[in-house]
Amino acid sequence: MNTQLKGDPLSWLLEPDQENPGVRYFALRDLLHGPEDDLGRSRAEVMRTGPVPAILEAQHPEGYWARPGGGHSPSYQVTVWQIIFLAELGADPDDERVQRGCNYLLNHSTAANGGLAMSQKPVPSSVVHCMNGDPLAALLHLKMGDDPRVQAALTWQVQAILGEEPIKFYKSGTSGPNFACGYNGKQPCAWGATKALKALSAVPADQRTPMIAEAIEIGVEFLLGHDLATADYPYTDRVSSGWFKFGFPLSYRSDVLETAFILSGLGYRDDPRLKNALRLILSKQDDRGRWIMERSLNGKMWADIEKKGKPSKWVTLRAVQIFSDKAISSNTAPA
Repeated sequence: MNTQLKGDPLSWLLEPDQENPGVRYFALRDLLHGPEDDLGRSRAEVMRTGPVPAILEAQHPEGYWARPGGGHSPSYQVTVWQIIFLAELGADPDDERVQRGCNYLLNHSTAANGGLAMSQKPVPSSVVHCMNGDPLAALLHLKMGDDPRVQAALTWQVQAILGEEPIKFYKSGTSGPNFACGYNGKQPCAWGATKALKALSAVPADQRTPMIAEAIEIGVEFLLGHDLATADYPYTDRVSSGWFKFGFPLSYRSDVLETAFILSGLGYRDDPRLKNALRLILSKQDDRGRWIMERSLNGKMWADIEKKGKPSKWVTLRAVQIFSDKAISSNTAPA
């Protein structure tokens, strides 16, 4: 474990935990590179206990959650959020219910421009980087990468960053290249850039086209062209305090930890422009090398995840994945 950590939380992350079995799965996979048999047993536990079976229990037989159709509201209850959460919690992509949910999302959220729309009726003007990138990353982790609809969403993501034809921009949504967004005063949005890179980094390195590589480079340069520790990105209002409060899972919002995690997974952990962000992350660990859940979606999801204000295995796992020299970042390895 990296000497910058105040303690070694690995045994804590690896202990059997019926409330958070996905932590053990990802720790075995990404920190210890455990054998397939151990990973299989650990993933089976993810499907038996904790939040994943609770989410799947709430699924309608047709494949949706909360209400039929697309859209992202009510937040954290409808289909798109469940696909994001299932991927982040370590759900088995081969499970029929997971696949049914993925297909339902794609059938009801794919807009005419290929992107995944925020609106209940999937219109192109409601496709934005954050709510295309997050579910796209989930779909890639859930082994949907060969689906033409997923490839279309990936193409939209890249073309929107590069401003390539035939992409069309809208005042109400993605308003220009380089992560410009109507919700951010038509300025480039750091949340959107993080979620876009989350999706692009989920494409295996040997499958990244020159255009994907260029889009990743643009995203990296934008995010590291500002100080993550102060979030001095273009914005007409005050900086969201949530950027500095670590939580899991996140929504369309991001934070310093997730952004640093994605950039580290892309090979930028030792970039000097990330130094202040890493210092900020390290400052939040306790004497045992654990991190607190500072922000939570509990009470809004089908299943609560840990407790706000208490040491969090999920937040700690993400931090340790950044600082462990032997870690394989889970944002770059399909589940």
